[in-house]
Amino acid sequence: MDMNTIVGTHDILMITLDTLRYDTAVMEEENCPNLCGTGPWEKRHTPGSFTYAAHHAFFGGFLPTPATTDKTEHIRMFHSRNTGMKTHPHTWLFDTPDIVSGFAAEGYRTICIGGVIFFTKKNPLARVLPSYFQHSYWRMTFGVTNPRSTEHQVNHALKLLKDTTREQRLFMFLNVSAIHGPNHYFIPGAKKDSVDSQRAALRYVDGELGRLFDAFRERGNPTFCLAFSDHGTAYGEDGYQGHRLAHETVWNVPYREFIL
Repeated sequence: MDMNTIVGTHDILMITLDTLRYDTAVMEEENCPNLCGTGPWEKRHTPGSFTYAAHHAFFGGFLPTPATTDKTEHIRMFHSRNTGMKTHPHTWLFDTPDIVSGFAAEGYRTICIGGVIFFTKKNPLARVLPSYFQHSYWRMTFGVTNPRSTEHQVNHALKLLKDTTREQRLFMFLNVSAIHGPNHYFIPGAKKDSVDSQRAALRYVDGELGRLFDAFRERGNPTFCLAFSDHGTAYGEDGYQGHRLAHETVWNVPYREFIL
């Protein structure tokens, strides 16, 4: 993908499926027509083992990288200009501290719809990631404790889309919280989070994202969509629980890019 033909001509939608494991995503490919309707998940490595670290990397242009030992075939989408490092002709170069302000400099309206705790803006730390954007939003209904969080996030996104003219280029970022724990309530009667409850959460998320994808298509502009996990999580593998740790269940993440 030549990002120099994307930036400035396409709307851009970036979705982080917070805490989604790669193996979980693969098991649900056939049940996720919106995220996987045009292809399977790609296995990649995240640059961070928890939300805060990973998103700083993403906004700096460091997206998850292919989970292979041969890095020569990988072309970075975004790269800061004048670093002294060799870049590919298809890489979009930005002159700002991050890609969000880089998109803004190209005339994009930048919007963040937060999900997990690092986007709540409830304290100084939780205001850092939203501050990358011109407009940022978080509500209690967007958070991890609401079983309908993605529905509420998508509803808010649809309102913002209606308020954005077709001529205005848009960069929308959505941090989906539903897959992050607690997710056991997606399986009736379950008391603990598990791979199975994460699978159920992903099916729910895919169903809600379909409405958002349809709305972007109806805008009439081509939209470049990036959908990937920021990190995985462990459910007891090798004795590990959770994330912010070095284990393959955390480092391996699903990644997709496609045009709406």
